[in-house]
Amino acid sequence: MSVNLTKLPSGLTIVTDAMPHLETAALGVWTGVGGRDEQANEHGVSHFLEHMAFKGTKTRSSQQIVEEIENVGGDLNAATSTETTAYYARVLKDDVALGLDVLSDILANPVFEAEEVEREKSVIEQEIGAAQDTPDDVIFEHMSEIAFPGQPMGRSLLGTAESLKAFTGETLHGYLAKHYRAPDMVVAAAGAVDHEVVVAEAAKRFAKFSGPPAPAPAPAKFGGGSRIVRRELEQAHLTLGLEGLSQSDPALFSLQVFSNILGGGMSSRLFQEVREKRGLCYSIYTFHMPYSDTGFFGLYTGTDPADAPEMMDVVVDQMKAAADTLTEIEVSRAKAQMKAGLLMALESCGARAEQLARHILMFGRPLTNTEMVARIDNVTLDSTHAAAQALLARSRPAVVALGNGRELSKAVRFAEGLTDAPDRARYH
Repeated sequence: MSVNLTKLPSGLTIVTDAMPHLETAALGVWTGVGGRDEQANEHGVSHFLEHMAFKGTKTRSSQQIVEEIENVGGDLNAATSTETTAYYARVLKDDVALGLDVLSDILANPVFEAEEVEREKSVIEQEIGAAQDTPDDVIFEHMSEIAFPGQPMGRSLLGTAESLKAFTGETLHGYLAKHYRAPDMVVAAAGAVDHEVVVAEAAKRFAKFSGPPAPAPAPAKFGGGSRIVRRELEQAHLTLGLEGLSQSDPALFSLQVFSNILGGGMSSRLFQEVREKRGLCYSIYTFHMPYSDTGFFGLYTGTDPADAPEMMDVVVDQMKAAADTLTEIEVSRAKAQMKAGLLMALESCGARAEQLARHILMFGRPLTNTEMVARIDNVTLDSTHAAAQALLARSRPAVVALGNGRELSKAVRFAEGLTDAPDRARYH
């Protein structure tokens, strides 16, 4: 990679990766603020601010914002997560300056007109309603509440209809001023870009952002427990969560390998046992999400309500067995999948820009592809065993069952037994 990095006196980091064979560029602004930074009376404000950023500035109306980008064939979007918020654009190489101008304008000069604020509340209420109609969204919202009880990380990023009511333009201006600080922000671009041009444009257009880093959020504390959510649905939706590892933990890649072996693809143990051999489900998978100071290991599946107990019994048995009986072949295959996924994704300039920004927010510098591949290559059978066993010893499970039928209670009991005392003892 031809990565260049500049840090301005304000603390703003600018990073680019030139891909000369491309005619387009992906660029954006990433800031280290998300749902976990919200106070109780700010629930949903990170996501709300992201929406409102496109609703007009001192120099552009909401229509002008999108038209200026789309007039040159580009597109504009944004996303909020637990720990970051991103505003990004994809444009032709001659329009990089325009993209940076629009992105800086929506963050440095928003007006947050009262009428637009009220209108966007209605839009987000519709988004909340759509999420409540989607079983996958519902069950993971409950899972977050159990995994991180009484904490911002355990709340929905969307907020609630009630929490939205209190938001005003002043709320948004205050949150923006408090959390959007240059030391916590990264301007990243990849594709047909010139680093010096991007630096010059960013230095000029983001000059308003200054000050010390924003206050750090409270440390996360994993909880655990179980919940049955009754809904009239055709399927029983089941999730199981365990405390994972942070982004900087040396065992992170070993745990990712274990997750792939257990439920990361069609060759995974759970897919083969639960779907291919027993026909209990259409979809089953595991995943791991690392954060700055913790992580979340999760499993999701859906099945006929009558089959829910058998499903969870098999899941628990497979997880316990996998922690003890991993093979060199499985580890090698999972590592190959991870390397291929990493390198294939980076053929996209959008993925490159995002990875650069996230690495700087996580580690303070971009990691090279060689470093990333080396971290995967350094995973061994022994390190994967150790990561798997530590996972089962680290916390009691968080379990949620969504659906109807008497069998859900039995399924939850099976899942709760994953880390019962006798088993936890053998993993310490």
